Amino acid sequence: MKAMMKPWLSVLAALLLALSLVGCGAGKEQQGETNGTAQEQPAETDGQEESTGQTPASDEGELKTEYPLTVTDATGTEITFEQAPAKIVSLSPSETEKLFALGLDEEIVGVTDYDDYPEAATTKPRMGGFQVNEEALIAAGPDVVFSATMNAETAEQLRGLGITVYVNNPKTIEDVMESILLLGQITDRQAEAGQVVEQMKQELASVTEAVQSLSEEEKKKVYVEFSPGWTVGKGEFMDEMITLAGGINVAGDQEGWFEISEENIIAANPDVILYSANVVDESSQKTLDVMIKERSGWDQIEAIKNDRIVGLDDNLLSRPGPRVTQGLIEVAKAIYPELMNP
Repeated sequence: MKAMMKPWLSVLAALLLALSLVGCGAGKEQQGETNGTAQEQPAETDGQEESTGQTPASDEGELKTEYPLTVTDATGTEITFEQAPAKIVSLSPSETEKLFALGLDEEIVGVTDYDDYPEAATTKPRMGGFQVNEEALIAAGPDVVFSATMNAETAEQLRGLGITVYVNNPKTIEDVMESILLLGQITDRQAEAGQVVEQMKQELASVTEAVQSLSEEEKKKVYVEFSPGWTVGKGEFMDEMITLAGGINVAGDQEGWFEISEENIIAANPDVILYSANVVDESSQKTLDVMIKERSGWDQIEAIKNDRIVGLDDNLLSRPGPRVTQGLIEVAKAIYPELMNP
């Protein structure tokens, strides 16, 4: 028996599957979310989580979670933790990265088929991909399942099996940092969470400070493509990354993930094109940059004429986890190498 694990966006799901199949092809039918994100959509929610637990400092000054702790996840479900979970399953690569960053290696008893970072994640039992393997999940006996790729319907299906499910839905880098702090609270790893977030804030500041002097006229127009013919508009953190890096997303007048009009991209005439470095077409074996350059009329785009087409690491950009600010740095370097590498 298997339960469908839907992504943040119906379109985003196929894209991330395409990105997860590195070197195995990424045709047009594979459009959607990240490496088994894996990016990562609870619908019918605003993505806000609340915590009613207190976290007083111990005598040694270290923050310790006070249980019972009650939180509300992105599906609007209130969950009470009587103690720190001892057995954890992650059903999103981004959540897996967060949990490992908090030092919860021993507590993690299951991950998705797409989890590949850190290296220790590859040794964990697999709980399925876009379809959750319910038998494996039940056998793992988790105290809680964390996910950023699950909608309310699927979450309720698993809860009906007696499984505690906490769904995340970060839409901005700030959301990602807040989710890490909340995971630290739930798992009684607040000190570790604070250290992770502090590092992320430093990485974020290194970018915003580098580009803060740019005038509107100096800002470069940017187009990003992560699956053949698909891009991202406003409302997703990848669009926010372009903005924070001092760029102007040429697809920012639309929302979410969508299939492009080639003529519109030519008309927008981006200065820089960012693409998924790992996408390879199954039939032709062409990489995504080759496919982009071969499109009719695209040789007139400034980015292609000036060889400003840059491949980026999919996982750094498509997973809303602790490395998302490293992805932001890579975006900024691609758009403004002279500012990021003075």
